[in-house]
Amino acid sequence: MSATVAAPQIVVSDKDRKRALWGSAVGSTIEWYDYFLYGTMSGLVFGPLFFPSNDPTVSQLLALASFALAFLIRPIGGILFSHVGDRIGRKKTLVVTLTLMGVSTVAMGLMPTYGAIGVAAPVILTVLRLLQGLALGGEWGGGLLLAVEYSPKNRRGFYGAVPQTGAMLGLALGNMITLAAGAVFSDEAFLAYGWRIPFLLSVVLLAVGLWIRHKVDETPSFRMVKAAGATKQVPLVDTLKHHWREVLIATGAKIVETSTFFMFATFTVSYAMTLGYKREAVLAVLLVCAVIGVYSMVKFGALSDRIGRKKVFLGGTMALMVFILPYLWMLNQKSLPFLAVALFIGFAVIWPTYGSLIGTVIAESFSPDIRYTGASLGYQLGAAIAGGPAPLIATALLAAFGGSYLPVGLFIIICGAISLVAVLFAKEKSNQEID
Repeated sequence: MSATVAAPQIVVSDKDRKRALWGSAVGSTIEWYDYFLYGTMSGLVFGPLFFPSNDPTVSQLLALASFALAFLIRPIGGILFSHVGDRIGRKKTLVVTLTLMGVSTVAMGLMPTYGAIGVAAPVILTVLRLLQGLALGGEWGGGLLLAVEYSPKNRRGFYGAVPQTGAMLGLALGNMITLAAGAVFSDEAFLAYGWRIPFLLSVVLLAVGLWIRHKVDETPSFRMVKAAGATKQVPLVDTLKHHWREVLIATGAKIVETSTFFMFATFTVSYAMTLGYKREAVLAVLLVCAVIGVYSMVKFGALSDRIGRKKVFLGGTMALMVFILPYLWMLNQKSLPFLAVALFIGFAVIWPTYGSLIGTVIAESFSPDIRYTGASLGYQLGAAIAGGPAPLIATALLAAFGGSYLPVGLFIIICGAISLVAVLFAKEKSNQEID
């Protein structure tokens, strides 16, 4: 089993905690902005520009498949960068992952399309997407631990929720800039070059993120591990040998969080457009719900500090399983108010119950000497299984069943059931020491 860390306690000031929390939130937001921007554009323009086909559905499926591919490499990124994070430190790893993500995103904005260079365009775009997946695979664990390992034990749910809000904030920021570009350019101009602007702006975000990350010290937990000489030579081996149950629980818990996020944030955009909704209207509703969802997430994170992680997580998962079919029905009413209410309930209220806690629940399951590796492995495996493939699976189910949304709803219910079982086996660690 992992050795018990025996080292002098490290004093952490409130200023240190706030700086770490801020650094975690900002870095996470930038990473997710870059990552989700591809998902948004795959639903809007990547199909015709990079994956042209005589059948628009085939073109859309190819674009979504390239979106999903990055999820397959995220576990590799998690293993690679978490090894460095558990051996050398969280901070150095986060600088590398943020740089890799930013450079890949800016390069996408400079990419020639299929019409300019032929089949090389989708190939290069997919390679850049895979580099994004590699970067996010390492970023998530480090960004989360930057907050969790600096947190006081009685506020760990709140602290752990803050970097998770990066997903909502990154999505909102991407949609905001995409909407602005859509308002400035005509549909023809947006398709021709306007879509590039959000990608190129990532260079500014990258500079800001690196500056903020530079100001944050290494986490207290890792400093204790290093002071005790307890770092592992190969953290992955120790994790798989002694903590495989925790990895399975983390993977299972991740299923509902990741599948429903991309159902709401990615699939809904492309599906709503096929139903006749205007692109700008859908993105605007999604933007508002994402912003409201940030508030919900920090509130549910704080609630878990009072009543426990499992109660909040399981309650939200069951609510999602009940609501997913009504959600899809409301979208099919082809009414913007119905879509707005559906997204508000699903994305701004229900999803944050477990979306805010997935990081904290996973991080609390592992000891500090292998925490980066264990948390990243479980989280990224779950994302690879059900996150990236979710929009693709949902789109394929619609096509296979003549547009019926019932199979899509059943798919999400199954994802929820898997996570229910996994979290039931997790240990409740709220208000307990985890180092």
